[in-house]
Amino acid sequence: MSTAASVVVLLVALLHVYILVLEMFLWNKPRGLKAFGLTPEFASQSKVLAANQGLYNGFLAAGLFWGLYLGSAGQSVKVFFLLCVLVAGLYGGATANRRILFIQALPAAVGLVLLAL
Repeated sequence: MSTAASVVVLLVALLHVYILVLEMFLWNKPRGLKAFGLTPEFASQSKVLAANQGLYNGFLAAGLFWGLYLGSAGQSVKVFFLLCVLVAGLYGGATANRRILFIQALPAAVGLVLLAL
């Protein structure tokens, strides 16, 4: 596996740790409100749902870290979790906000391409 692929996988994993923090701990704080364009009222009402969503992002990050830890033996693990990120990003871009395509789906697609080289 190339260094570039490893770097991209690591960055995608770190991005999902950041999303976990935003959704689980900062959802109704100024940083979370700004990141997701929320009103304080909506954030308060949806805090539990956002925390659940954040937990799923943590699982994606954990899978990518696991794949990195396994090195070349973790190729299929990295591909699986990057595909999960890509599908989530495509769905989110289609249903919630088009920015998600660039923030989540595009980096996952780049990682998959680099892993395939």
